[in-house]
Amino acid sequence: MDTPSGTRSFWGLNFIGTALIALAIVIGALAIAGAYKYKFKTSQTIKVTGSAGTDFTSDLIVWNGSYSRNAYDLKGAYALIKKDEENVKNYLISKGIKPEEMIFSSIKIDRQFEYQYSDEGKVTGYRFTGYNLTQNIKVESSDVAKVEAMAREITGLIETGIELNSPEPLYFYTKLADLKLDLLDKAAEDARKRAEIIAKNTNGTITGVSKATMGVFQITGQNSNEDYSYGGAFNTTSKNKTASITVTLECSVK
Repeated sequence: MDTPSGTRSFWGLNFIGTALIALAIVIGALAIAGAYKYKFKTSQTIKVTGSAGTDFTSDLIVWNGSYSRNAYDLKGAYALIKKDEENVKNYLISKGIKPEEMIFSSIKIDRQFEYQYSDEGKVTGYRFTGYNLTQNIKVESSDVAKVEAMAREITGLIETGIELNSPEPLYFYTKLADLKLDLLDKAAEDARKRAEIIAKNTNGTITGVSKATMGVFQITGQNSNEDYSYGGAFNTTSKNKTASITVTLECSVK
């Protein structure tokens, strides 16, 4: 018995729809399998952190000092502090400091006032008491021992009547960029060796590095209890220092 043409068309369309659905299921299954395979493949990595450090001695020293004078008359105060500048310069030269190693700042001038009070303790006004003039002196030298000796003996200058403020010297290293590159190389090599040991003991082989991250560069004083900081420690108070850095590698393994 002949099937009506409308029925044949219905079954034909139904077959095509079923076939398309089946094809979509197969493609989806393959995509899921591929994604799982890719995820499984990319998850075969080892993440290790290597480190390197070294001790070094500063080759640049910076000493800062300041002195001030007070006088009611500005001209008189200026004359006094210029005389102090001359005495400071001569003293430093006598200690072996070269003129080109000295930097004298401009003179800072401050007007000073004194509050006046009533019998009840209330402020009724203020009166001018004079001028305060301050000047800074900076010594920067590669002769660390010479400046250290001068800084220790600076009391001899204070005894002449100069009101000198003298903090401890600061220490720096001029070859820091080269030192950092050398430590990066050693830290990366240390990280790779760690990864190779881990892979070997798990029956794997390192095939390459997928990611490398540099840690924070730290400079601390030798034999000190300084803590590392998130942004990186940078010690300037110790002549003998320790530099360290870390490198993290993500290595592919098969």
